Amino acid sequence: MTKIRTLTPRLANQIAAGEVVERPASVVKELLENAIDAKASRVEVDAEQGGVKLIRVRDDGSGIDQDDLPLALSRHATSKIYHLDDLEAVDTLGFRGEALASISSVSKLTISSAMRDGDAWSARTEGADMVPELTPAAHPIGTTVEVKDLFFNTPARRKFLRTEKTEFSRIEETFKRVALANFNVSMHLRHNGKTVHQCRSGDDIVSRERRVASLCGSNFMAEAVRVDMNSTGIKLYGWIAKPTFSRAQADLQYFFVNGRAIRDRVVTHAVRQAFRDVLFHGRHPAYVLYLELDPATVDVNVHPTKHEVRFRDQRLVHDFLFRSLHRVIAELTPSSNAVPTQLGESLVEGADNETPISGSSLTSSFGDQQPLSLATNTLSTQSSPSYASNFQSRPTSSAASDWAGLYQRSEGATTPTVNEPSEIPPLGYAIAQLKGVFILSESAAGLIVVDMHAAHERIVYERMKRDVRHEGISSQPLLVPQALSVSVGQVEAAESNSELFDKLGLRIEVASEESVVIREVPVILQTANVEQLVYDVLVDLEKYGTSDKIDAHIDELLATMACHGSVRANRKLSIPEMNALLRDMEATERSGQCNHGRPTWTQLDMNQLDKLFLRGQ
Repeated sequence: MTKIRTLTPRLANQIAAGEVVERPASVVKELLENAIDAKASRVEVDAEQGGVKLIRVRDDGSGIDQDDLPLALSRHATSKIYHLDDLEAVDTLGFRGEALASISSVSKLTISSAMRDGDAWSARTEGADMVPELTPAAHPIGTTVEVKDLFFNTPARRKFLRTEKTEFSRIEETFKRVALANFNVSMHLRHNGKTVHQCRSGDDIVSRERRVASLCGSNFMAEAVRVDMNSTGIKLYGWIAKPTFSRAQADLQYFFVNGRAIRDRVVTHAVRQAFRDVLFHGRHPAYVLYLELDPATVDVNVHPTKHEVRFRDQRLVHDFLFRSLHRVIAELTPSSNAVPTQLGESLVEGADNETPISGSSLTSSFGDQQPLSLATNTLSTQSSPSYASNFQSRPTSSAASDWAGLYQRSEGATTPTVNEPSEIPPLGYAIAQLKGVFILSESAAGLIVVDMHAAHERIVYERMKRDVRHEGISSQPLLVPQALSVSVGQVEAAESNSELFDKLGLRIEVASEESVVIREVPVILQTANVEQLVYDVLVDLEKYGTSDKIDAHIDELLATMACHGSVRANRKLSIPEMNALLRDMEATERSGQCNHGRPTWTQLDMNQLDKLFLRGQ
């Protein structure tokens, strides 16, 4: 073996650069985080040729003192932490003190800065030349970092870069994440001299929703539902898109922990679990969510790029996320939110619109926003003053009995007696049945089309789930207990979660350090592959601290039963029967989607109908 030697500063920095500077987007991330930590109120990012030729980040933050400029380019130099205790509760984005040194080792870097009460100075390095050259500069308060010719001295690294378009798309994604986490900072992104994003600062709800719409798309905000939950020192807020606005890829998922964009398996698992039975198979939810908790309970020092975090109590975080999102999704009924996926144009207007860009209120044909009344489950008919509603078949509460022949009605889903024209339920009143498949209903806003089988399927499914949860899951002993070989960690998970297994109708006993015995299983799952099911549960418990595998299997079975027990296509329904179904939809959780994630209803408002027939043009 060769002798052990100390690495040269140049080689050490280039090794560190391999961890921190993977591509141009990595440089942009580090420089943006430094700007945010400097309390900047305005940040500008310029890139040329996908960031390979030039990356320039300007900010109006606190600036860097003349004496500190050379030190800022050296390894393990930082103003963010000073003591070991500081590392236990990091509240800044950057703190390692390696970014600028790593970037300067593989590029031609110039940093210019001025503080409020000092002169402006500039420091320059070029790859191997690790001694910064300090000169006076003309610069306003703040800092500008220019990175030119990235990887000019490491051609092998440069060969691994993708096309200019791909590399800039990574920069744009990095910019979006920082912009979504810092609404109070004005941010601008340009590529090859062309403005790509221009985000004005503003921390009120209107400004926040405007920025989210500009970065994530107006369609996302039109389908978004606001989240705002607090519990035991943890806060979750932001927006989730309705299940009908799902994605083929997980490309519209932004999650922030104390202002830091992260990708965490515990978080992803909790969100997927919350969306479990409302997403179409193979689809992914869309969300922009913010989690705030005590920094001392989060370890952000687990990965060089700081994309991952470790929660001190990951089960607590997982359960809070799941319960919060599950509750929001469950409340997505026609009685509690606005219209689902719209046909035609989006409800969101231009980025300069001063009204809230949100899917939480109904937009009328004349642009007025009439909020939904949750207490009475009604919509104001004043939203369409030019059209007089004419409901010729308004049912009374007794008419609901005609629907009882198809299934037992849900509690609280009575059909209201209509005394005034303004007392119109969210889904309106049925006027016809189309081809034995769809119910056509007139609402305060226009025309509603309901897939009666999909809607009834969800109603039956939710009632069956409620009944199973209320009555408990009965179990039966196995004639021959089944032994299962598992890991030591999974045996510990089985021991510490015995109450959970009992609640789910399973009785598991530890046989040895690496095996368990299954003695009882839920009656409803007696034909399932119990060994694989228990193994999957133990894997989840070991990995996430929780599992919903058994509930998922039970729900899957109930969903199949509900599908076969629902009203089929070509079943002729009377007007009272159709109205009773609409009232049950308004009272049923998750009634916007069937058990397979398909939408159950949609709406064409009068504005959209007018455009279809060129009325007023």
